[in-house]
Amino acid sequence: MKDHDTNIPALMATIGANAKAAAAEMAFASPDAKAKALSVAADAIWAGRESILSSNALDMEFGRSKGLSAAMMDRLELDDARIQSIVDGLRSIAAQEDPVGAVIDGWEMPSGLHIDRVRTPLGVIGVIYESRPNVTADAGALCLKAGNCVILRGGSESFHSATAIHACLLEGLHAAGLPEAAIQLVPTRDRAAVGEMLAMTGVIDVIVPRGGKGLVGRVQADARVPVFAHLEGICHIYIDKDADTEKARKVVMNAKTRRTGICGAAECLLIHKDIANGLGQQIVDDLIAAGVEVRAEGVTGSVPADASDWGKEYLDMIIAARVVEDQDAAHDHIRNFGSSHTEAILTENAKAAARFFNELDSAILMHNASTQFADGGEFGMGAEIGIATGKMHARGPVGAMQLTSYKYCVRGDGTVRS
Repeated sequence: MKDHDTNIPALMATIGANAKAAAAEMAFASPDAKAKALSVAADAIWAGRESILSSNALDMEFGRSKGLSAAMMDRLELDDARIQSIVDGLRSIAAQEDPVGAVIDGWEMPSGLHIDRVRTPLGVIGVIYESRPNVTADAGALCLKAGNCVILRGGSESFHSATAIHACLLEGLHAAGLPEAAIQLVPTRDRAAVGEMLAMTGVIDVIVPRGGKGLVGRVQADARVPVFAHLEGICHIYIDKDADTEKARKVVMNAKTRRTGICGAAECLLIHKDIANGLGQQIVDDLIAAGVEVRAEGVTGSVPADASDWGKEYLDMIIAARVVEDQDAAHDHIRNFGSSHTEAILTENAKAAARFFNELDSAILMHNASTQFADGGEFGMGAEIGIATGKMHARGPVGAMQLTSYKYCVRGDGTVRS
C-alpha cells in the first residue's frame, strides 16, 4: 500500500461501499472464524516484527522532521516489548467470549410472547486516530470481534507502521475466510479523507476519534454520524488527609511518570490542606526530584501555578498541584476542570472513598490506584478502541462488547393482539 494522490471522494466511496457489503457478511461470521483471524494476525505481527520496526523507523524519522513533542514521539515508537503487547492484546481478544448473539435479557409477557434482547453488531465503524500505531491492531481486532467492519484512518505520523500492521490483520482475515474489507486502512495521508468519513451517512454507523483535543473537537463539530468521543485525559488525583504515606508516594509517581504521553497520565494533584506541609510537600518534592515540573499553588513546586494550569492536559513531565480546603473543594475542582475521563482518591478512609465514587461522575473513578490503569487491557478487555468520556451508549474503555448494540427477538405461537 502506498500514499495515494488520487480522487479522495472516489477513494472513500469505494472503501465505504466495500465496508457496507462486508458488514452484511460479518454480522453472522462464526466465533471460530473471528478467533482464527485474530490468532493468525497475532502470529503474523510477531513473525513480521522486524519489518514493522523498520516501518516504524520511517515514521519516527517523519515525526522528528515534524518536530513532534517527546510525548508524541513516545506514543509513536514501537519496540519488541510494545509489539509483544500488541500480539498479547490480539490473542486476548481472540480468546474472549464472542459478544454477538448473546442474550442480554429475556422475559415472558402475559400476551404469550417471549422476548429476548440480543447483542448485535453496530455495522460499520470509522476510527480516526493519531500517532499510536497499536490502535490499528486494537481497533481492527475489537471491531472484528464484535462482528463489525471498520475503516481505519491513522495519523500521518504512523502511516508506515499502521500499513505494516494492517497487512498482518489482512493475513488473518484471509486465513479465516472472512472478507478483507472487514478491516480497511485509508491509504493516504490526505486530510480530505477525514472530511469524507465524517459525512459518510448511510455507510458509517459510528465514528470513534482517538487523539488530541483538536482532532476530537473537529470530529464532534463536523461529523454527520454518531460519535464516541475520546476527549482529553485531564486526570486528577486527590490526596486525602487520611492517605497512607507510602501508598500515596508510590501511586502518584507511577500515575505521572510511568508514561507521560498516555491519556491516563495524572495531570493535576489536589492536596488536602491538613497534609499540605507534610505528605503533600513530600510528594511534590518526589516528583521534582524525578524531573517533573510541578506548577503549584499552596505548596512549594517548581514554579507557581496560574489559572491556565487548571484543566490542562500536559502529556509531558509537568503536573499541576493545588492545596484544597477539604474533599468538597476537591470535588468542585474536578467538576469545574475535569474532562470526565479518570480521577483517583488516595485515602484509608472508606467513607471518603465512597463519597468520591458516589458524588463524582467521570467515566473511571479509582481508589488507591494509579490512573495509568485507565486502559481497556488492564480492565480485562484485551485492548480498547478508546476511553469514551460521553454518556451515550459506551462509556470508559470501549472494548468488543461496547461495540455492539442489541435487537429484540420476539417469539409467539400464532399470538395476536386483542
